[in-house]
Amino acid sequence: MKSILILVLFSFLQSFAQENPNELSYNEYLGYVKKFHPLVKTANLELPKAQANLMMARGGFDPKIEVDFAKKEFKNTEYYSVLNSSFKIPTWYGIEIQAGFDNNGGIYLNPQDKVPNQGLTSFGITIPLGQGLLINQRMADLRKAKIQIQMSESERKLQAILVLYDASLAYFNWKKSFTEMKLYDNYAKNAQIRFKGIKSLIEQGDKPGIDSIEAGIILKNRLLSLEDATMKLLKAKLELSNFLWLENNIPLEVSETLIPEENLQLTIQETLRTNNLLDANFSLNNHPKITVLQSKIDILTLDQKLKANLLLPKIDVGYAYLAEPTDFENYPFENYKVSLNFYFPLFLRKERGNLKFAKLKVQETKFTLALEKLQLSNKIEAQKIEIQSLAKQQSLVNGLVKDNLTMLNAEERLFSLGESSVFLINARENNLVVSQLSQLYIENRFYESNVLLFRIMGNP
Repeated sequence: MKSILILVLFSFLQSFAQENPNELSYNEYLGYVKKFHPLVKTANLELPKAQANLMMARGGFDPKIEVDFAKKEFKNTEYYSVLNSSFKIPTWYGIEIQAGFDNNGGIYLNPQDKVPNQGLTSFGITIPLGQGLLINQRMADLRKAKIQIQMSESERKLQAILVLYDASLAYFNWKKSFTEMKLYDNYAKNAQIRFKGIKSLIEQGDKPGIDSIEAGIILKNRLLSLEDATMKLLKAKLELSNFLWLENNIPLEVSETLIPEENLQLTIQETLRTNNLLDANFSLNNHPKITVLQSKIDILTLDQKLKANLLLPKIDVGYAYLAEPTDFENYPFENYKVSLNFYFPLFLRKERGNLKFAKLKVQETKFTLALEKLQLSNKIEAQKIEIQSLAKQQSLVNGLVKDNLTMLNAEERLFSLGESSVFLINARENNLVVSQLSQLYIENRFYESNVLLFRIMGNP
């Protein structure tokens, strides 16, 4: 199964590769992660969930049909038959329009339920004069659901960015491990050639026998380092495989012949679009984290308004025009039904406590927003400084590698003339290895700094 998946991966990669068919470029890799990784797909579900929540909130304004029927009959006597039906239309400002039809009868019917033989129709309105007129739970839920859509889009971006950030670190670690393994492989081969050459010189009597032990120690150290680097590369490939998927949640495995992008240093800033950000002033107003916090403040502000509305008395006034179904238009408006509901707690301790708590939550979130803006601004500036510093360090370490390579080549020429020793060659080579590992370490830090800036920027 794994071999099939590897072949599938190669068929995809080779169709896009240009220079090296076995090279998986960083840009292609991020493309696979963004399109197929399960966590990115999970993040993409945030918006549909918010849209479903908005649909539920709009359901609070759906028209409703209500039917209440009760009948009692005992020993061929109809005690009562009560039918109350209504059609209600909730509106935005808490006003409710309703139409109804009642048809009641029976010997023991409550007198207040008596209606004409053909029934009684009604058409009326209920208006809240206190609580619920300017804002109510239905209005607040709908507004919150609309804000939640904007917040879900920002949260989706943040989750996707985090996946891309982790995937990038895995790619950089793979590239670093691959380069380190190739480095030790080359030095192991050189040590093997040097060891054979010294043995040949010893046999010819041109070198002392102790040089073979020195060269053997160097070879064993190089083979040991190579084995450790190979183990790190295998682990890095497995880590990278966690982020490679195809459609239908099919995982992929990195093959032995697949290699990372060789010239990543030249393309990474263009891929992450951090090259323009280093010279431009970035606005935090549209940052996903800021958008999420601002949306939370808007939702909490709605809660605060709703709690403040509860300090008002609850006064609901209703009026309904009554008429028989056969002659609805000719009935005078004196035939009506009115209602008045009044409710008001004397001390309002519960309502005032809820309002105070809501105000504190808004204030707390505003403090968090101000702190987040400052932290993001400082992180962005710090990351810019780090990237610029690492670029300078790369220039310096490249010079060190070049100089150490020159010293090693000079020492090898002296050795061929009999004016040097294996010990001095090993010392020069160790200095070159240290400088190349530093070069590799700074290069990897440069990659990580750029992708960290990408993460801090929030998908610039």
